[in-house]
Amino acid sequence: MNQPKAKRRVGKYELGRTIGEGTFAKVKFARNTLTGEPVAIKILDKEKVLKHKMAEQIRREIATMKLIKHPNVVRLFEVMGSKTKIFIVMEFVTGGELFDKIVNHGRMKEDEARKYFQQLINAVDYCHSRGVYHRDLKPENLLLDASGNLKVSDFGLSALSQQVKDDGLLHTTCGTPNYVAPEVLEDQGYDGVTADVWSCGVILFVLLAGYLPFDDCNLMNLYKKISAAEFTCPPWVSFGAMKFLAKILDPNPLTRLTIPEILKDDWFKKDYKAPVFDEKEDTNLDDVEAVFSNSESYEVAENKEEHPVAMNAFELISMSRGLDLGNLFDSEQEFKRETRFTSKCPADEIINKIAEAAKPLGFDVQKKNYKMRLENVKAGRKGNLNVATEVCNRSNFIKFCY
Repeated sequence: MNQPKAKRRVGKYELGRTIGEGTFAKVKFARNTLTGEPVAIKILDKEKVLKHKMAEQIRREIATMKLIKHPNVVRLFEVMGSKTKIFIVMEFVTGGELFDKIVNHGRMKEDEARKYFQQLINAVDYCHSRGVYHRDLKPENLLLDASGNLKVSDFGLSALSQQVKDDGLLHTTCGTPNYVAPEVLEDQGYDGVTADVWSCGVILFVLLAGYLPFDDCNLMNLYKKISAAEFTCPPWVSFGAMKFLAKILDPNPLTRLTIPEILKDDWFKKDYKAPVFDEKEDTNLDDVEAVFSNSESYEVAENKEEHPVAMNAFELISMSRGLDLGNLFDSEQEFKRETRFTSKCPADEIINKIAEAAKPLGFDVQKKNYKMRLENVKAGRKGNLNVATEVCNRSNFIKFCY
């Protein structure tokens, strides 16, 4: 007989398939069991976070991200913690990655590329204004919603692989090499703001050209090309876009275009639409503080919910007394009365109705998953009456043994 498949639950969320995985975290699709709303949950290992001494920085950035409500940034709804894990509940974006759009359809027309770049800059500028930097911007971290609007994911959570030293600069080289700014590769410390701007420039080039501006199978050669900003725009890119890219992909972070300068550029401003959003909603940060202070009162339980045992047609037929050949081979038989029937009602409803009917009759009810034991507390003339019940997942086949 097939084994029941356990569903994992964390608090009010039922976890599903894995939709992403990294060194420090795993992302799972989940559903809010109270509202039915789909979400994505990033799961971090507490031990790894503490081992790398990142708890305080992650707590600070998660708290900031929870306050951010921008139409082009993936929302962070809440944070939960168990004894061993941190669960970050985020908006589930259904339109896939921008990367897939480029792979499937190639380079974009200039107007379409500009629209996505405008939305990217809106998101980056907003988060920078609140002290949150990405440091690993690439098309794989840019998602599209059902309406085709861009949503930046993992903003603020890149601290998992970053470390800030006493000089206030980041020193850990990370990110995808092709999108990394020259100053990051030099490992002399860098500013997260200017590093993000460079990555935005590389993304714009990819949208317009359909390929990377800096690429080489030899890593050292790749680093040399990035450090010298050696790239050539294809002939179909307009002169205005070429000039714009050259100013963003400036290897010197001090002379590189800033976001305020990007917002004033003529190429960028064409058909520009400022984002519309509402920040009036109050945000409670108690859950963030509780998770990182290891407050037991806020800990969520990780439970596995069993499903009824699945049965195939042959197993179902064998349950019929007339077709069960087991008695021909059993040398010792116990006297056991059974009643079997099927129902179209859901398994949970069947179990609950049996319990409701049994309790007024003086039965002690014990339930575990989709099996139930009923025991009559008061012994009758023939002793205690015990009833075992099981619901199997094939048209909800119910079996009583007593």
